[in-house]
Amino acid sequence: MTDAAFWAVIPAAGAGRRMGNAIPKQYLPLAGRLVIEHTLARFIGHPKIAGIVVAVDASDDRWRSLNIASAKPLVTVSGGRERCHSVLNALNYLQDMAKADDWVLVHDAARPCLHADDLDKLMITLADDPVGGILATPVRDTLKRADPENRIEQTVDRTALWHALTPQMFRLRVLHAALQRAIDADVAVTDEAAAVERTGLRPPLVQGRGDNIKITHPQDLALAERIFSARI
Repeated sequence: MTDAAFWAVIPAAGAGRRMGNAIPKQYLPLAGRLVIEHTLARFIGHPKIAGIVVAVDASDDRWRSLNIASAKPLVTVSGGRERCHSVLNALNYLQDMAKADDWVLVHDAARPCLHADDLDKLMITLADDPVGGILATPVRDTLKRADPENRIEQTVDRTALWHALTPQMFRLRVLHAALQRAIDADVAVTDEAAAVERTGLRPPLVQGRGDNIKITHPQDLALAERIFSARI
């Protein structure tokens, strides 16, 4: 199965309400471009990526105003109510052009600092895996569980705990079936791995870089700027 193609799926239909900004976070300016332009560039420029599917809101005029050059297929599908619905819409599109055992790399639109080394590491490490897995980093900080009044209820043992990152890479048939089952059961899954886990599979963790941050809060933009500056 090493001849499987690699496809990127970018769910970009979210509003990014936690940023406290009227502009969705994927369209905020960062280091001379928009966040989503940096994100897409990671996949457009990678020689192993066969094509990219972006899920956007049907009323998203900002996406339509972008002029993104790509020598490989870059198509859009309608986003759904939640992330899982957007990703499933993208997978439905891919089923007509990809093989069942092809790889799908789902990556957050607002995670622009993905390093090429991590992308290569994920592809190489999981190339012969029957299921796929995710980029992640071990939890380093002490974790606290809060009670309803935000008082410390418990200190959580961080041993064997990881922060899930993206891309999350799975075989097309595996991820499509897992997401469809979760949606049919009306189960809220916040990432692709959670849907795959529900089917009884155990996706491996591939350790990635800690600077693969997601733009979620206003201070994250400044941090992303520093990350880009340090790479120049």
